[in-house]
Amino acid sequence: MATPASTRSEAGQPVDTIVVGGGPAGLSAAIYLARYNREVLVFDTGHGRSTHHQTNHNYLGFPSGIPTVDLRKLGLEQLSRYPNARVVHHLITQAEGNAVEGFTVRSQGHSWQARSLLLATGVLDHFPHFEGWESYVGRSMFWCITCDGYENRGRSILVVGHTDAAAGEAMQLHSLTDRVRLLTNSRSDEISPKFRRRLERAGIPVVHDRITEVEGEDGLLSAVLTRRGLRLDLDALFSIQGATPETGLARQLGVGLAPSGYVQVDSEQKTSVPGVYAAGDLTALHSHQVTAAVHEGAQAASAANYFLYPPELKAD
Repeated sequence: MATPASTRSEAGQPVDTIVVGGGPAGLSAAIYLARYNREVLVFDTGHGRSTHHQTNHNYLGFPSGIPTVDLRKLGLEQLSRYPNARVVHHLITQAEGNAVEGFTVRSQGHSWQARSLLLATGVLDHFPHFEGWESYVGRSMFWCITCDGYENRGRSILVVGHTDAAAGEAMQLHSLTDRVRLLTNSRSDEISPKFRRRLERAGIPVVHDRITEVEGEDGLLSAVLTRRGLRLDLDALFSIQGATPETGLARQLGVGLAPSGYVQVDSEQKTSVPGVYAAGDLTALHSHQVTAAVHEGAQAASAANYFLYPPELKAD
């Protein structure tokens, strides 16, 4: 009888794969690996893009959309049916090892070993910070036109950001509503003359100021107040202040990064380090979608499973 993953890990023996990250990419990977009959440990801190309040309307099979927190719950329930997979609520702060000797991950006072490692650590979004800001994310403060643009057609939208990326998002949102303004929310205004001319032609005003507080309740913004005393009424805020990929563990392992700072992977989600895979928002500057994350998790798991086969079971 096979030893459960939890017992084997506590005994110091390596599991087949450690997955760091419990969002859509990590859970998808873990389910695939469990169904390949691999012993899997998933490390989930319970924080990330999929723990905010947004409802995903792009995921196939949910006609009315599905809150991402519910999608996570369903994923965890699905994974719990496999005795060879376990979710551990620790923050992994260190990773080391190689494909020959195996990999070790550590949190405060604990360590675990695996024959392969899959990183699904996501990104850190740079939302405007004001009192209670987290309660608005996914309800009336968004970061993605693909995810939430459609529901905001015809509404009053404030785009927050001080770069050409923010200006571009404002232009794209203008195709959904003619009530768009841009607030830099920064000391600097880096919007180029080319994009400023485009904004002017579209009738999108640029306000070079910073947020001090907001008005709203139950996660729904109604106005933003600025340092210069402006009151900007709005129905929705789109934050285009960028995001930072969570690449700390990847860097410790010597994984190659793209010029954008994201983890570089091939079409099978392999990184530059054999035995290490990456999936989800961590791997690309654009296309941060739940659908893409689930696909990448599945692809990474399949590649990791093949890596774990003995040579006689491989075609190459």
